[in-house]
Amino acid sequence: MSGTTIDSPRARAEPLARSTMLLYSAPMMGFMLAGMPISMWFAKFSTDVLLIAPAYMGMIVMSARLWDAVTDPLVGYLSDKTRSRFGRRRSWMLGAIVPMAISLVALWSPPASYSEWQTVAWLAVMYILWETASTGLVVPYAALGFELTPDYHERTRLFTWRHLGTVPAYGGALILLYFLRTGSEAGTDAGRAVANELALVAAALLAAFVLLAAFRLPEPTAHQGRGAANPRAAFRDVLTNPHARLLLVVFGVESFGMGTIGLVAPYLMDDVLHRSDQLEMVLACWMVPQFVMAPLWLRLSRSFSKKRLLLSGMVMYGCGFGANWWLLGAPEWLVFVNVTVMGMAGGLLAVVAPSVQADVVDYDEYRSGERKEGAYTATWNVLRKAGWAASAGVTGIALSMSGYDGEAAEQAEAARTTILVFVSLFPAAAYVVGFAVFSRFSLNQAEHERIRAVIESRPGR
Repeated sequence: MSGTTIDSPRARAEPLARSTMLLYSAPMMGFMLAGMPISMWFAKFSTDVLLIAPAYMGMIVMSARLWDAVTDPLVGYLSDKTRSRFGRRRSWMLGAIVPMAISLVALWSPPASYSEWQTVAWLAVMYILWETASTGLVVPYAALGFELTPDYHERTRLFTWRHLGTVPAYGGALILLYFLRTGSEAGTDAGRAVANELALVAAALLAAFVLLAAFRLPEPTAHQGRGAANPRAAFRDVLTNPHARLLLVVFGVESFGMGTIGLVAPYLMDDVLHRSDQLEMVLACWMVPQFVMAPLWLRLSRSFSKKRLLLSGMVMYGCGFGANWWLLGAPEWLVFVNVTVMGMAGGLLAVVAPSVQADVVDYDEYRSGERKEGAYTATWNVLRKAGWAASAGVTGIALSMSGYDGEAAEQAEAARTTILVFVSLFPAAAYVVGFAVFSRFSLNQAEHERIRAVIESRPGR
């Protein structure tokens, strides 16, 4: 394994090699290719092709997220404690490849001979398997990013490059979405066949990207075995860390609002705006500014605090979602402009938020002397997924109660209004609350530098 260890995680002001940052983006590329079609189209596929009631899909997603409340903390803790020549993070990433690929293909390929209840059961099992296997990749992967460099600004640079490195994956995901949508519109049999073929392609690419990173990406060896003594101690430290506790509230509220967007966006384009043919164009308007603006956010992060940038992103997102309420009957160009603004906000949060999280993990090392990136990543993920689960359940039930019919050419007014609420007022309110909570965040650059100085002065560092 060439270039797979770092003797010391200190690296101070030394910049990370671009090859390291691009390698770090590889698993995210694979996960986006596989996961984005699930988050953006699977609900629509299940209601319109598999003819499953939206309430069932909402309950399936919610059940999987509740199961994540068990698996995420367990994987996070075990990842922190792992000792392996492959590294405590990369060994988990390798182990996740096969179950992820199998469950991904199975999720999009329920037997056509199954009844509705059998199909619901199949989807429930496969969705939970996919989420469980994904946890084995995502939690250790995110934790590894937190420990690749201790430098306050270099972390923002790392996550900027990771974001830029996923450009091809976003493009590929749009292509997959296009074929899934057009296949579904061609009929049930065509929709099933296309979904199965694309799932095979996505599974192969996911495996290739994760393998590349697992065998080539550096990992600090000095952190192995430095996790908490037991799970209770690990998560007690997370919950008593005031900075982490505040982020837990922010992520939970934000995810509760944002969880509806991927689920409802296809319904918005098809059943409210009657422009399903423009779904990929709308998503492109959301994605392109994320990448174009990323270098600007990196530059601004050195002039303005991370806190100010994140608050600015929340304001942009909140205003953008609020403006969605007036989409019906608005000029088409205005829809694209609004989505572009929200894309800028999404890119800002994607670049800066994980950098802030890494700083908070350093505060834990300052207090405990341990490195618990896995425990912190898992706890934040649980809150995020709990928010997504709650919003998925609420959205699915609300759509069913509003009279949504997957076979209807025109939805009832109550269904259209429900869809509009969940892509506008619902997430906008979540960002108002998130802004109010995050305004209290106090871990700035000066405090982080003081913490790092104390850590580096300890014996054995």
